[in-house]
Amino acid sequence: MCGRFALTLPTDAVAGWFDAVKIKASWDLPRYNICPTMTIPVAVNYEDERQLVPMRWGFIPRWYKSPSDGPMLINARSETIAEKPAFRSAVQSRRCLIPADGFYEWHREKGKGKEPWYIHPSNADLMAFAGIWQVWNGPEGQREVTCAIVTTQAGVDLAEVHHREPVAIMPDDFGLWLGEEGKGAAVLMKAADKRYYARHRVSPAVNSARQDVPGLIEPL
Repeated sequence: MCGRFALTLPTDAVAGWFDAVKIKASWDLPRYNICPTMTIPVAVNYEDERQLVPMRWGFIPRWYKSPSDGPMLINARSETIAEKPAFRSAVQSRRCLIPADGFYEWHREKGKGKEPWYIHPSNADLMAFAGIWQVWNGPEGQREVTCAIVTTQAGVDLAEVHHREPVAIMPDDFGLWLGEEGKGAAVLMKAADKRYYARHRVSPAVNSARQDVPGLIEPL
């Protein structure tokens, strides 16, 4: 699962990393504690060009009568994404990339509460979560463009912290995930390579969605 993440680089740096030719997203950065339902920048291929656009983090299926009409779908499991009615159309034709510096997971030690960890690429300033997106139109004319992060079983680097991890798409594979290079994106839905991530314990202050300061990502 991925339920919180950080993004601190400016708009032009993120757009340049994705080779986006249009920027339609604007956001207040840096953000150290991005939470579900927030509007986030997302890279898509739309009208045959890469664009950076705003989306609500929290996928809303078409049949929901309101955003809270069912469970909040912030993640989609790679193992079942092609079968679930909420996700199967999106994973075929509406895939996106969600930029992040890193993300948080919580690990429960026996006899202790959950302890937060910050997980980030060991040799890069940015990473891209595999995502899917959906336009939701409400019964009273509401419209939301929404997304979810694709997750998979954790690899050896993260299994001790949490049993799931977000699918990370490498820059050489951006085109394949965005549908620019034909079919075959399913092979990308896997755990990151060994030693891709670094990690460290962080303050429990990150548990509060109201906390959004640089100290959240600093090691204890």
